[in-house]
Amino acid sequence: MAGRPARTSRGRACRPRGRRPSHTTIRPLVTATAPETILRIGGLTPLTTVDFPGELAAVIYCRGCPWRCGYCHNAHLVETDGDILDWDQVLAFLENRRGLLDAVVFSGGEPTAQAALTAAVEAVRGLGFKVGLHTGGPYPDRLGRLVPLVDWVGLDIKALPEDYPSVTGRPGSGVPAWESLRRLLAADVELEVRTTPPPGLDDDAYLDRLSRALAEEGVTDWVLQQCRSEHMLAPARSTPRQLHAERPANLGGTPRLRIR
Repeated sequence: MAGRPARTSRGRACRPRGRRPSHTTIRPLVTATAPETILRIGGLTPLTTVDFPGELAAVIYCRGCPWRCGYCHNAHLVETDGDILDWDQVLAFLENRRGLLDAVVFSGGEPTAQAALTAAVEAVRGLGFKVGLHTGGPYPDRLGRLVPLVDWVGLDIKALPEDYPSVTGRPGSGVPAWESLRRLLAADVELEVRTTPPPGLDDDAYLDRLSRALAEEGVTDWVLQQCRSEHMLAPARSTPRQLHAERPANLGGTPRLRIR
């Protein structure tokens, strides 16, 4: 697309999924529990250059998440109830952006927690947009069924499987997350595996173990994202470690590591 704005970067909290959602000109419906057939949308970013690599995209923020990561920066989206945007108005907004946007990203919260996600993705594809998905992978079966409909996935791998409960607050949560990783690696979809190491799981020795475990699964491209203390679901017990642009000498295991 001619005349694209330059790619930008911005400060991110500990679970980076683009800028904090805004309602733009779409008014929220009354606070209520939406039926399962309606996508519960907690916010909308009308334009981003960083949430779908190489594409101009809008981001739809879905409500609800089964996990309670203390460093989550979208705490207002964790619960399913609350103000929601009207899906028909969101579709109308996207209709007016055809030819201006390349893609639509479903983020959250955890998008795959909602049964209505598949129909919403199909509707967006029907408008001619590419589809991106941000997920932590808590539902590998749902994710597997959705993969044929999406063009790019950003998968958050939070820690080694055995350390997930200390991050998510949910026992056994590492098992589905790493199973989702395996299914995505086996699928024909563009994948970005990223980790935002929280305090306590961010030293070089731990990241080295994590990188080697990812390499054993077949990950060849890994992104480390800076954890920030702003807008956390729960206050951090210690200051997040500052990641450096250069790769630490003792950090190995994956052929390509990027830090942002």
